[in-house]
Amino acid sequence: MPDRYAVFGNPVAHSQSPWIHARFAEQTGQDLIYEREEVPLDGFVKAVKRFFGSGGRGLNITVPFKEQAWHAVDQRSSRAEHAGAVNTIALLDGGELFGDNTDGVGLLRDLQNHGVAVTGARILILGAGGAVRGILDPLAGKAPASITLANRTPSRADALLPLCGNVPASAHGFDDLRDMAPFDLVINGTSIGLSGHMPPLPDGILHAESSAYDLVYGSRETPFMRWSRKQGAGQVLDGLGMLVEQAAESFLLWRGVRPETAAVIKGLRERLQ
Repeated sequence: MPDRYAVFGNPVAHSQSPWIHARFAEQTGQDLIYEREEVPLDGFVKAVKRFFGSGGRGLNITVPFKEQAWHAVDQRSSRAEHAGAVNTIALLDGGELFGDNTDGVGLLRDLQNHGVAVTGARILILGAGGAVRGILDPLAGKAPASITLANRTPSRADALLPLCGNVPASAHGFDDLRDMAPFDLVINGTSIGLSGHMPPLPDGILHAESSAYDLVYGSRETPFMRWSRKQGAGQVLDGLGMLVEQAAESFLLWRGVRPETAAVIKGLRERLQ
């Protein structure tokens, strides 16, 4: 009987995770079923207990449950501890639940796929929510020159500074960015692009050698991506590759084998278009 996996979220109907993991299973010869389930906002812990109690082997967790998932597991990886959020749960042999956060490593792998340097880079990150929490410690581990956090409410960005470790870091409101030199890498960690909007950014934070990366993805370019092109960024990317790369890391945790991602990223891009 195939092992059961799923993604929990609300909403979750748009999730491409079942398609991605079906491709991974075909590629690696793994016998599994992967489904998606929209969990009631007040019923996450109950749903997790039901899933694993009925024979489930692993879960991916998406918005808005990543912080609840952190509290729902028995053990956590160091990267999940740092992030304060869990996006992958695995059932251990002893029956305990192990929580991991694969978002940061997924981002780093996709940046590497595109030749984007993190070490020595001046990085600007927009937003201060769960998506940003998951990527800060892995980014800091690559020794960038600096990390600047910007958010509509600066105090929320300020609260994330400890996640930057020993990297020189600062927190600001969006207006403060007017007086700053261009950045080498600008990452949009806000979700407002999904509603057709973007943060109120000043001109001049990107240059011809800059890379702009939006953590979200879709069938067309996000407002942040379009703005970045107009600003003259040398490379403009969305989060589709990160989605596949973090899924591959989850798959490795569950099945002990790492799938190849390039063909899956290409296939998903074609599927969305």
